[in-house]
Amino acid sequence: MSLSADAALQVAQVLTEALPYIQRFTGKTIVVKFGGNAMVDPLLHESFARDIVLMKLVGMNPVVVHGGGPQIGSLLERLNIRSEFVDGMRVTDSQTMDVVEMVLGGRVNKEIVASIHRSGGKAIGVTGKDGQLIRARRLTIERRGPELEAPEIIDIGHVGEVRQVDTEMLNVILDSNFIPVIAPIGCDDEGQSYNINADLVAGKLAQVMQAEKLMLLTNVAGLMDGDGKVLTGLSTAEVDALIADGTVHGGMLPKISCALEAVKSGVASAHIVDGRVPHAVLLEIFTDQGMGTKITSRGT
Repeated sequence: MSLSADAALQVAQVLTEALPYIQRFTGKTIVVKFGGNAMVDPLLHESFARDIVLMKLVGMNPVVVHGGGPQIGSLLERLNIRSEFVDGMRVTDSQTMDVVEMVLGGRVNKEIVASIHRSGGKAIGVTGKDGQLIRARRLTIERRGPELEAPEIIDIGHVGEVRQVDTEMLNVILDSNFIPVIAPIGCDDEGQSYNINADLVAGKLAQVMQAEKLMLLTNVAGLMDGDGKVLTGLSTAEVDALIADGTVHGGMLPKISCALEAVKSGVASAHIVDGRVPHAVLLEIFTDQGMGTKITSRGT
């Protein structure tokens, strides 16, 4: 059955609206952090894979970094290993780190690779340990308080932060027309493995690769003001002000801080995208309205 005139016009408008964005971003690197509901909802998972494949087919260079907290928690529960969190970060002893590597570097990573293959793309799954992609160091947490004479240092085990990024392996993958899918695990100079926040890994990769965009999928519509309205077209100065006045707080603060640091370090734009919406990545890249909060050095 053929399209009606109105439906055909709507399809044509969508395609023509996308054209200038395709032209602008051809050959550009776009780092996408995949997490939240989109990882556990099968329909959202598949729509994300199709978005990434389409980006590659029209000439962009998508780089996927994924999380996997719920999947880690589920397996730990099945193994009767108790989960403990400090400031939102999972305390990771050696036994827990084994599970983290198994889930992130194995099951979750390969599920994303398989989804991309089902959508007609070609992907290679790696961890930050492969090719010395991510050199890590142990993350230390300090707690301060009026009752403490000195800051309290809290050991959360094999939780790390990015010390150095070597993109040689990624460049080989991209030059070979594959899509890299990266699990956020790094190691130090002694070979110790560390679990690293996926947002932080995506942000650092975007900085080092001087990506055109950093996109962070989350479970909210974006950064909101006090009235619940999504804020977008923000400059780095405006975001600094929103952090200072407390508009950015709680779980959104580390995500916004990651996006802010990336833009200040040369990434053209950072986006907080609602991963609960099917094809949110494409809608943010290829439409005038977008789907979330966009941060640039000057605001647009």
